[in-house]
Amino acid sequence: MTQTPAPRTVLFPGSFAPFTKGHASLVGRALGLFDKVVIAIGFNAAKQSAANVEERIAEISAIYASEPRVSVMAYSGLTVDACKAEGAGWMLRGVRTVADFEYERNLADLNRMISGIETVILFTLPELAAVSSSAVRELKSHGYDVSSMLP
Repeated sequence: MTQTPAPRTVLFPGSFAPFTKGHASLVGRALGLFDKVVIAIGFNAAKQSAANVEERIAEISAIYASEPRVSVMAYSGLTVDACKAEGAGWMLRGVRTVADFEYERNLADLNRMISGIETVILFTLPELAAVSSSAVRELKSHGYDVSSMLP
């Protein structure tokens, strides 16, 4: 009897406040590399309300309602522990700038050292490089229409 191989699962961690077209682009590209993508919203009870996290889970889940290979969850604690809990052998990170790369490389090295979890880094598409959650929040707070930056 042949054994079915475990699905190649990648965990995509972040705050996703909000989930942007840049995030969606990374998920779409990761689906070409992995069997399953788990979008994992990092949660710190001291900093965020549970309702806010639940709203983000619902919003992102609605985007991927027709894609069974994408799931959305919240977690607290170390991201490598969330990877293990979800059966993810890889972590997905997006990089827009050299500064992002340096930060992510150091984090990837540390995560691999403590857990064996590998980090897959995808470079942001050039047309989405200026889109960040913090920029979208800032523009929205000043009354700008940010709908073109959101999926």
